[in-house]
Amino acid sequence: MSTSAPKFVAYLRVSTQQQGRSGLGLEAQRSAVETFAAHRGALVTQWFTEVESGKRNTRPELVKALHLAKVTGATLVIAKLDRLSRNAAFLLTLRDSGSRFIAADLPDANELTVGIMALVAQQEREAISRRTKEALQAAKRRGTKLGNPNGAAALRRASKGNAASLEAIRDKADKHAQELKPVLDALTHDGITSLGAVAAALNERGMLTPRGGRWYKTSVHNLVTRIQSAG
Repeated sequence: MSTSAPKFVAYLRVSTQQQGRSGLGLEAQRSAVETFAAHRGALVTQWFTEVESGKRNTRPELVKALHLAKVTGATLVIAKLDRLSRNAAFLLTLRDSGSRFIAADLPDANELTVGIMALVAQQEREAISRRTKEALQAAKRRGTKLGNPNGAAALRRASKGNAASLEAIRDKADKHAQELKPVLDALTHDGITSLGAVAAALNERGMLTPRGGRWYKTSVHNLVTRIQSAG
């Protein structure tokens, strides 16, 4: 490749540590950037990979990538701008960096485009929070008691062979699942569907499992299964 070829600094991002370890999503992003660079006859001088949550406002690898692009006269290239279009922190950092950037999927995007996306992203995030709160308030007005701090004690009684307690736990878990259904529906409406994302959203809102603990992927899976079974 000619030494006068355009220079790209590539930035890839996945949203969880698990995705970072597995490479899920990174391979597709890297392939998209490589294909785009080859089409433009550009040289990718360095790759930066961010593994973090979309809700965090810190982007250390993005900051490094933007700085390197700026001081070397290179252009920052990302695989998919539309995938990050709801991430206001990312978009604002990109817009305000003063560095040249380009997206493989939206090569004509500019500072104005990104600024508009950032505004929409912030509005969507506020709407998600508002709809979730409204779902919780509606559940409370119906007399729903969210969380079940007595679930662990009931489980201990059941472990001693108390069949009645086991049945009571199942009944409470089924009721708890139905009480949380409006919340899950609101999260689904807002695009929060993966087990990990739903668990994080429930924990952030201070909601308890039937046993009075934190939510994990397995407990969310059990919750969804109960709701579907009740159909």
